[in-house]
Amino acid sequence: MDLSFTAEQQAARELAAEFVDREILPHAAAWDRREQVDTGIVKQLGELGFLGLTIPEEYGGSGGDHVAYCLVLEELGRGDSAVRGMVSVSLGLVGKSVAAYGSDEQKREWLPRLCAGDALACFALTEPDTGSDAAALSTRAVRHGDDWLISGSKMFITNGTWADVALVFARTGGPGHRGVSAFLVPTAAAGFTRREIHGKLGLRGQATAELAFDGVRVPASAMVGAEGKGFSVAMAALAKGRMSVAAGCVGIARGCLDAAVSYATHRRQFGKPIAGHQLVQRLIASIAVDADAARLLTLRVADLIERGLPFGTESSMAKLFASEAAVRAANNALQVFGGYGYIDEYPVGKYLRDARVMTLYEGTTQIQELLIGRALTGVSAFA
Repeated sequence: MDLSFTAEQQAARELAAEFVDREILPHAAAWDRREQVDTGIVKQLGELGFLGLTIPEEYGGSGGDHVAYCLVLEELGRGDSAVRGMVSVSLGLVGKSVAAYGSDEQKREWLPRLCAGDALACFALTEPDTGSDAAALSTRAVRHGDDWLISGSKMFITNGTWADVALVFARTGGPGHRGVSAFLVPTAAAGFTRREIHGKLGLRGQATAELAFDGVRVPASAMVGAEGKGFSVAMAALAKGRMSVAAGCVGIARGCLDAAVSYATHRRQFGKPIAGHQLVQRLIASIAVDADAARLLTLRVADLIERGLPFGTESSMAKLFASEAAVRAANNALQVFGGYGYIDEYPVGKYLRDARVMTLYEGTTQIQELLIGRALTGVSAFA
């Protein structure tokens, strides 16, 4: 698809594409097999400015706009969704939240380190018993003099065992979303423990963890935003985060398209390349259409953000379509490969496994449908 980008946006995209081709694609299968991305990638991402996109330069960021951000995440998604997830969470969910809601002290303490890749962050919202119903979280923070004591647990936390700081959402008041506050918690704090989750279907190279808090003490200055406003911080982060997921899904679909076209033009059956068979062309055409449609929906969100316009519903639409499109694209690519697609010598099996979780996290497909439905009808189906 030929779209018009600024020189800065195109430069960011080309830099990311070259980095993916050189430093990620050659290693993605090995990282997946051993369930461990090379930790050195974090510093590389920081040096290239990818961990500081859209963050003001005065706080160590690399500036840029959300279109460039999406183009970079698309390329990272093409390479390895585990790496894309690191950036989406540390920068997209945590860094941008600190930039938007944090105190000047918090910004100066954490943003330069996060943007440089000298530190990594995780977003601690989901709990063992509260996934989609995040307002019902049970992790609690109790006031103790000038400090807060945090107790509880979190589940399926991306970057969890790598992170140096966690944006933790805990209950400081009564039930419901108005009783939730947000805190920046160093992972080295006493009483903070974490356990990596292995055996995942996809995103196997990504550090996904269960976190536990046993009276973790943080100062009052660790609170991000006002007391009782943590749920708003989380929802604002996720609205932009869904755009990040969608961009990564475009990358998955593009990777599937590249792989399917390359294989179909070289693999011969019935005396000719399988690309010469009509039904194979149909599979490839479907992947291409899904990739382009998902990209347009995603870039619409970025454009709305840059113009200061509401974007929440459009972000849900992009995340809904792009995540399901990535699954379709990977399924179609695997069909093009036939039996070879079922072994990890080729990339499409990994694309399929990685794509599947995109329909689940940062709001399932069904949650996106309810959000879109509420926006269109004015009637909530959540209560």
